[in-house]
Amino acid sequence: MNTMPSSSSESEIEFEQDCVMPVRSSNPIRARSLIRNNLEKSAASSSPQQQQPLLQSRMPNIKVFSGSSHPDLASRIVDRLGIDLGKVVTKKFSNLETCVEIGESVRGEDVYIVQSGSGEINDNLMEMLIMINACKIASASRVTAVIPCFPYARQDKKDKDYVPDLYTSRAPISAKLVANMLSVAGADHIITMDLHASQIQGFFDIPVDNLYAEPAVLKWIRENIAEWRNSIIVSPDAGGAKRVTSIADRLNVEFALIHKERKKANEVASMVLVGDVKDRVAILVDDMADTCGTICHAADKLVEAGATRVYAILTHGIFSGPAISRINNACFEAVVVTNTIPQDGHMKDCPKIQCIDVSMMFAEAVRRTHNGESVSYLFSNVPY
Repeated sequence: MNTMPSSSSESEIEFEQDCVMPVRSSNPIRARSLIRNNLEKSAASSSPQQQQPLLQSRMPNIKVFSGSSHPDLASRIVDRLGIDLGKVVTKKFSNLETCVEIGESVRGEDVYIVQSGSGEINDNLMEMLIMINACKIASASRVTAVIPCFPYARQDKKDKDYVPDLYTSRAPISAKLVANMLSVAGADHIITMDLHASQIQGFFDIPVDNLYAEPAVLKWIRENIAEWRNSIIVSPDAGGAKRVTSIADRLNVEFALIHKERKKANEVASMVLVGDVKDRVAILVDDMADTCGTICHAADKLVEAGATRVYAILTHGIFSGPAISRINNACFEAVVVTNTIPQDGHMKDCPKIQCIDVSMMFAEAVRRTHNGESVSYLFSNVPY
């Protein structure tokens, strides 16, 4: 005698059909992405009361750990992802050796380690390498180093300093050395922002996602500079011409650049402004500022050329040595930086410094990487 299946059996069959996925997939990240899509599909067909538990399961098998260089940024990233920060203990022995203890299981997990190249750079770099290796030998499925400010990025080629009668260079390419160290430690993927030189991506044999602060910079300009339509984007050196032309094109304004002439190393003999800034708001854009000598000289040059106001927008505000005092004495309306490097202390010492939060860009990059999605959307959009 045939009997009709019960309603509970029907619901079980429908649930199994909704959750069918290729469990034998060779790509675990792709498999997790399919799980996420099934969860979204199931959540869309369920009642609002039943959606919340399903949506909370969108990011399984992920752990985010923070190094000691920038814990605030790591906390902001996990807050936006809706997960907890992983437990890790970092300490130093009496001989200043670094010791790292991962406080939870990472077996089979997709691990992200947030550590910026700031502060005590050498100690922080070593700490990151140890954390990567600790997770790798603890059977993590994949380890991604999230490095907002890449250390030693300025040492990307063998520069020939001006030395009379000597034209050989014995300078190291330290950025390549750092790339080798990260790979040997066990990093499977790198996420960074505004590399000083794009060719650093070629130093790696693993994927490198170089995010751009440009979308956040454009948003800040439109929201905080009332006369931005009458502005001109200025590069403080010829090397940043490509960066300023991209921003100027998207704002539909003109651009200018400053050419530095040197008589000997580390001493600027003269600065030549190429472009017309008279009666305009000048916006200096660069990827980083360390001692701020160049941007302060450039600001003076722009005021002499007739600029009404001068802003500086920088991705990485290192601000070492006399930088803060130079900015305080310079003619800037504001010096805007991102929080790829901790800025709380700098902002207390210098009221001209303002900060753009880019944690949402790193959080979205982590989410998209974990789910096997493209990150190219972040190259031209801010994921608010």
